[in-house]
Order: sequence, then structure tokens, then C-alpha cells
Amino acid sequence: MDIEHFLSHHGLSENPFDAEEARHDRVFEKLAGGATRHPDFAKILGQLEAPSSSVVFGEKGSGKTAIRLTITRQVREHNAQHPDAKTLVVAYDDLNPVLDRIMQKRMSAKALANPSDSELLKALSSIRLQDHQDGLLARAVTRLVDGLSAATSDGDALDLPTDALKRLRKLPHRSRVDLAVLAALYDQPANGSALTRWESLRRSLRLGWMNGLRLQGSVGAAGLVAGVILVGVWRLLSDSPIWMLLVGALLLAAGVILDSLWAWRVTRLRWLTRKILAEMPATSRHRPELRKMLGQLRPADLYGQPWPLAGNLDSRYQLTGRFLALIEALGYKGMLVLVDRVDEPTSIQGRPDRMRAVVWPMLDNKFLQQHRIGIKLLLPIELRPLLLRESAEFYQEARLDKQNLVDRLGWSGVTLFDLCNGRLRACLRNPHAQIVLTNLFDTDVTAQYLIDALDKMHQPRDAFKFLYQVISEHCRSIPQDQPRFLIPRPIVDSIQRIQAQRVQDLGRGLSPS
Repeated sequence: MDIEHFLSHHGLSENPFDAEEARHDRVFEKLAGGATRHPDFAKILGQLEAPSSSVVFGEKGSGKTAIRLTITRQVREHNAQHPDAKTLVVAYDDLNPVLDRIMQKRMSAKALANPSDSELLKALSSIRLQDHQDGLLARAVTRLVDGLSAATSDGDALDLPTDALKRLRKLPHRSRVDLAVLAALYDQPANGSALTRWESLRRSLRLGWMNGLRLQGSVGAAGLVAGVILVGVWRLLSDSPIWMLLVGALLLAAGVILDSLWAWRVTRLRWLTRKILAEMPATSRHRPELRKMLGQLRPADLYGQPWPLAGNLDSRYQLTGRFLALIEALGYKGMLVLVDRVDEPTSIQGRPDRMRAVVWPMLDNKFLQQHRIGIKLLLPIELRPLLLRESAEFYQEARLDKQNLVDRLGWSGVTLFDLCNGRLRACLRNPHAQIVLTNLFDTDVTAQYLIDALDKMHQPRDAFKFLYQVISEHCRSIPQDQPRFLIPRPIVDSIQRIQAQRVQDLGRGLSPS
């Protein structure tokens, strides 16, 4: 019997249980706010008016990505209802760009071409909290500049008011300089020139109309040339007036002074950009590019900025604070950072020791308890045993007792049963119809029996696999011309044993999926 025929008989437009990844799950998109959520979801989300951090450990398929997507959806709804008190969501769920840049700068070309396990682990172990902070700021600032320039390539545009630039222009000069500095350090457009985009932003913020450094050098050179010409003419002509010599001498002196100041500024900018970029391996910025950007700001504007230099551990916190102050003028009162899929980067490949090297720097109480920022760490369960073996000093620094810790993202059979019922209803052709999971089975397959069976699956992904295989096996065993639309208990018993054993093997590391 055709599976579509079976589903159509029960009024279903599609199979509710064929998805294995929340990012590509059509049914999950339909569930929206009515989805059955994990009992700990409210604890993980916290209050959007006062963002807080959470640390969650969960197995593959336990719903970490679904939680991330649901949080994003909740924030979107919150922002629509509170346009002047919105929350910015920064998805830190693709670590490949950050890790690749760090390894390129901290590994030799030979080691990078064919790295050994020890070389990879050593490079990943060199990752600092500051590198993660740079990665987060790069994503947040790029989204902001994308929104201001109306140039987004991935549909992830920051929701800005129509008068965003007008609001920013009304900010004090120092705040506008802060935005220009943040963009110079962290804006990483997917397409086009970062320098061209930065110059457009500088002009939009009314921070000067030309390159001050270039102007100073040009004026100094022009003064020298003019002074040399006047002095030369005075010497060649015997009856030249004395004022020509005086003016020429003044122009020469002014040119020397201006060119000396220009040379000092260039040398200072070269030193500053070299030191900054040496401390920012997680970002993609070239030295000449950054030097040109900073050279277009006045020396007074550059003074007092919290440059991310070696030894300045507080600079990223200050830069983050300035970023929050800027987006507050655009209606954002806080920020949520969603950390997910840390086991997926190519340099990690699901290895717990490599994940530990990347994640552990973020388990820092000061980082997790930043004002108006909530860090949501959705971590693989493989890291939990490593956490339990850490020292007392580590726990004192991380203060996990203050981070809304969810020790294990477990699901009961009852919760999974409700979740499956919700997915069935989401797939109904008639949205006003009613259906429950037991409607697909013979009368001897009771709700309690299905709850007990789902309880052995432990988590949504395995529960969906179980039900998908039950439906598939039933349809395979029934002729198309003799349809039977209720699944008998023997098939459920058989698939339950197979899937329960697979889940046990997966937990022991004996099964790949």
C-alpha cells in the first residue's frame, strides 16, 4: 500500500514523522507557537525583557536545534509586539569560519594541508574567550551594517526602523565614532568591499567628507613644493622681493611640520593596526584595509577607544557595551546569543576533546553574566562527562550554578506522545478536524502502550524514526488493492524492539545513528 494513500485516508497532507533535522523540518515550521515544548524550555528561554544565560546538555536529536529555532521565533514575536524594546538574536551556530581563520593563522601551511590529531587539538586549544567575543561581535556588527546599508545576502537582515540612520545621526559625535570603529574592526560583508561600505557608512554618519590623513599628507607635500619653488625663484632673480623668501621659508617649514605629523600618524596607524589584527585572528580584515579606515578618522576620535590589544582583557566587554548602547537607539534593549552545533565544524568532527577546547573558554562567569546579554549554550551530551571531571577552580570561574544549567535534555514518553499528536494535527488537511496518534492503530494499541514505547526512544528524533518505520512497515505489508488503514500491534511490537535496540546501541557508541 502506498504511504501517501494511508496518510490521505487519515486526512494528512504529509508524513508528520519523516524529518530528522529541525532546520529542514516543514512540520516544525507549521507548529509555530502551538508546538509541544520541552518542560525546561521556559527555564532556557528566561525573560526576554532581561536576557539571561543558559547552559544545556542534550543528545543528538534531543531538540537543541529546535529549541534554538523556537527561541528565535519567540523573539521575533516579542519584537513585533514591543518595537521599542526589542531583543537582538545573534546565531553563533556555524563555527567553521571562526575556526578556519584561527587555524590558518596559528598553523603552518604544511600542517594545515594535512593536520595530525595532535596539531588540530593544539590549534583548537589555543582558542581564547576573546576569539569567541570577536566572532560574536563580527556577526552582530555585520548584521547592523547590513541593515543600515540595505545589503543582506542571506535573508538575515536586522529589523531596523525606517529612520535608523536619522536616529544614529542625532547621537553624540563620540557615539557615531564608536559605530565607525566597530564597523572598521568587525564588519565582514559577504559581498563587495568592506572599505567601500565603511566609507559610505562614515559619510552617512557625517564623520567628515574626505580622508583626513591623505589630505594632511597632500597639503604637506604641496607646501614643500611651493616653498622650494618660491625660494628657487628668489635665488634665480636678483631683484626678487624679500617677501618671496619669507613666504617660501614659511611654506617649507609648514610642509616639513605637516609631513612630519603625517609620517608620525602613518607610523602610529601601522603599529596600531598590526597589533590589533595580531589579537583578532577570528576576523577577516587586512592590515591596509583597516589602516585606511582608521586613517579617515580624526586623531582625537581614535584616542580613548578600547582597542583589542594584547593584555587588554576588558576591551571586548567595552566594545560590546558600546554596541549595545548604539542598538538601544534603534529600539533594541538586549541581545541573545545562541550557540549550537558545536560538534559539526570540519575541524571538530564530533570529537569531545576538540569540542571541549572550543567551548570551555565560553564557560566564564563574567562572559555569561554580561548585563543585557543572554548566552544560550546548547551543547552535545558528550561534553557533560568532561565537565564533571573539571576542578573546583574551573567551577568557581564558570559558576554554572548561576547559568540556568539543564544537566540533560531528556524527554518522557508522555511529552513525546503530546509532541507527536501536535505534529499530526499540523499535517491535517482540514485544520478544524481532530486526530490523535491512536487513530492510526488498531484498538489494542492504546495510548498508554504508545507512551511506553515512545519512552524507550528518549528523544524526538528517535521517536519520529520509530513512528516513521512503523507506518512504512505497515504499508509495505499491505497490498494496494486490499488497503488496511489501522496499524496492527504486532508490527508496532516488532519495530519497537528494533528501534529500542538501535537507541541503546547509539548510547553505547555502537551505532552511527
